Amino acid sequence: MPEDSGKKLTMVTCSAPVNIAVIKYWGKRDEELILPINSSLSVTLHQDQLKTTTTVACSRSFQEDRIWLNGKEEDITQPRLQSCLREIRRLARKRRSDGEADVDAAGLSHKVHICSVNNFPTAAGLASSAAGYACLVYTLSRVMGVEGELSVVSRQGSGSACRSMYGGFVQWIMGQQGDGKDSLAQQVEPETHWPELRVLVLVVSAERKPVGSTSGMQTSVETSILLKHRADSVVPARMKEMIEAVHKRDFTAFAELTMKDSNQFHATCLDTYPPIFYLNDVSRRVINLVHRYNRHYRETKVAYTFDAGPNAVIYTLQQNVEEFVQVVKHFFPPETNGGQFLKGLPVAPTTLSEELKQAIGMEPMVKGICYIISTKAGPGPRVVEDPSEHLLGSDGLPKESA
Repeated sequence: MPEDSGKKLTMVTCSAPVNIAVIKYWGKRDEELILPINSSLSVTLHQDQLKTTTTVACSRSFQEDRIWLNGKEEDITQPRLQSCLREIRRLARKRRSDGEADVDAAGLSHKVHICSVNNFPTAAGLASSAAGYACLVYTLSRVMGVEGELSVVSRQGSGSACRSMYGGFVQWIMGQQGDGKDSLAQQVEPETHWPELRVLVLVVSAERKPVGSTSGMQTSVETSILLKHRADSVVPARMKEMIEAVHKRDFTAFAELTMKDSNQFHATCLDTYPPIFYLNDVSRRVINLVHRYNRHYRETKVAYTFDAGPNAVIYTLQQNVEEFVQVVKHFFPPETNGGQFLKGLPVAPTTLSEELKQAIGMEPMVKGICYIISTKAGPGPRVVEDPSEHLLGSDGLPKESA
């Protein structure tokens, strides 16, 4: 643990990824411990494009725990933040009492300053809370010398955060125990398993969603009969099929399950009373576009999935990326001449056949999509070694740029 010798300041910076579920988590059986009513499976996206970075500093000179998110000080007494802090400190004390030599005994009683930034819009349906809590727990664990099953801790901040503790393809096993100890994340395959798989995030809206996930899923659990049927009778078989599709790198099976599960998740939102609408007109046009594109080729080349927001996440294989990006540009023409319309991994321009344009046969919709993030599967949380990347200064306060 790097220390600033002047003030005995311990500081660690880490980054953690976003994950996008292909078998969705929606509904808790225990609100406090964040235990889900069904298992789920996700793909961890690459941190070169989407990540949360968090610095944690620990010092005896700090008067209280404090947190800054995206440049603004937030309330550290928020219950889920407190759950994560409390649990990491408990595990650190346990390690010390078990005689683990590398636990800094003095540091356990010190207060922490936490500073966290996302390089993508917060709370816009881009899994920002998952990356945020995964990063918080991972960084705190490094500061306090905690090892072991951290996904159980991050789950108590945000359910899907447990899946961001690993790279590649990750399942969150719902578990059966009342204390939640068996509700944890497990890597199904690493990010290197399927190098041809590519991901395109179509950002429809970077605004805060009208109904947050926490209140949305609570209402669904209370009112949706379809949600109960989904959790009990649909998801268990889908999890098995999806894990097999990932193991075999079977894109057709992976893609069709992904789309069906996204559609069923949004059907449960509609079955909630009063209903919840996360998709908008642009989202529905993207769904249409994907089905028309696949129908033209008589094979499933592209899949969509939507979380609790209107942004589409597209899964496809490397050989289809150039053409499909061009299809999106054609049917959702960008405001600018395409300069910043595409972010992330480069995609070479290509031309579309008239036959394909006619087969899709939709009216172009200007400004429907703000921009595209081109990415792929990536690794789990990691330590940022370069001290210049710390978000806190030697006084334990956010640097100006952060």
